[in-house]
Amino acid sequence: MIHTFAFQYRKKNYYFLFESENSSLLKIERPVFLYFKKKYGALNEVEESEYSSVTATDIAEIAEEEAELVRRGVIGVREVKTTLKRTGEIKSLCLNVCHACNLTCSYCFAAQGTYHAEAYMPLKTARAAVDFLIEKSGKKRNLEIDFFGGEPLLTLDAVKAVVEYARGACEKAGKRISFTMTTNGVLLDGETAAYLNETMDNVVISIDGRKAVHDALRKTVNGGGSYDAVIENALRFKKIREKKRYYVRGTFTKNNLDFKEDILALSDAGFDQISLEPVVLEEGNPLAIRTEDVERIIDEYESFAEEYIDRRRTDKWFNFFHFMVDLEKGPCVYKRLNGCGAGDEYAAITPEGDIYPCHQFIGKAEYKMGSVLDGSFDPSVQKIFQNSSVYTKESCGNCFAKYFCSGGCAANSVTHEGNINKTNAVYCALMKKRLELSLGIKGVEKKLKIEN
Repeated sequence: MIHTFAFQYRKKNYYFLFESENSSLLKIERPVFLYFKKKYGALNEVEESEYSSVTATDIAEIAEEEAELVRRGVIGVREVKTTLKRTGEIKSLCLNVCHACNLTCSYCFAAQGTYHAEAYMPLKTARAAVDFLIEKSGKKRNLEIDFFGGEPLLTLDAVKAVVEYARGACEKAGKRISFTMTTNGVLLDGETAAYLNETMDNVVISIDGRKAVHDALRKTVNGGGSYDAVIENALRFKKIREKKRYYVRGTFTKNNLDFKEDILALSDAGFDQISLEPVVLEEGNPLAIRTEDVERIIDEYESFAEEYIDRRRTDKWFNFFHFMVDLEKGPCVYKRLNGCGAGDEYAAITPEGDIYPCHQFIGKAEYKMGSVLDGSFDPSVQKIFQNSSVYTKESCGNCFAKYFCSGGCAANSVTHEGNINKTNAVYCALMKKRLELSLGIKGVEKKLKIEN
């Protein structure tokens, strides 16, 4: 599928053609941009008037170049539907070692961090979860456990016991195991930071940007702000982390649609791996993002994109998660079609040992998959997720972004549409804009490097 778009950087327009089927990105001139928009019926009134002045000779030359690109397989590639072999093997677990939390974040999907119960995972349950992963992984050799909560650092001894047990069990089974920790950072003191740095392959620290924004929504159980403690701990951890993987992850809501300032605040604080995600809440929630917010958010992304390029040319270089796109060695076919693999290759385990497709499905009885304690597992629930992909979602069929969003988040689809095979228009619009900006940034940065 061919998609053309314009990208503005410092009052100069750049034009690009993107072939979604093979991830080809071409910088094109304005007449070529107009030619393809005309071909696919996407010209607006102003562009239609401009196109009328393009000469027949120019059009003939563009058509000739188009034919050559098609002949070489650069553009015009037909969609080839790939049938993935579904083995039922699970390779990743989200291990909710506790459902208690020392923060009461207003937008938390887990009932302000409590999941309606402050349960801690017994070591017996944790070991059963590891055994479940090894058994269900089949022939897969590389496995992963993500420590989640609640706040997993409230039960650090349990985390340490799981790491030790999982390493030994995987070694006996001839498998490799890696670990990720998602933490709010409140308890990330020096000794804890040293342990996470040694054992975790990736560490995600939650910070929402500016102090006022963070403290308004990420309060302690006593009602105070958490920013000062978190920022101190996170910066100390970033310093010792060096080249190992980490990132700070924030959430923006209806209350801070000027979220560019929150991203830049994290950059100014000294972080170079940053993510800031739109909140996922039911529409009735006052913090939820709605249809009327989309245009404002898109403007904010566009404004941020220019600042992002500028900073990456200085000593304030950083990566922004939503602008990272790899066209040469991008996601594997499975991830392009199915995303994170929730409910298929990925599952979440509660402190009580219950199995769910991911942490955001916990508590939804119809999606409970079984229990690691009694050995039960319902393959019919897994089948629901195995049968879902960009091919089963009607709105994905003619979307240029489908191989990069992979049909979107299943939990988001259930929250807003009640069905994992339906997509939400708001989040689709944001994804499309982010991909356009990611591609535009990639193209402009390549040109700037050539010019410099």
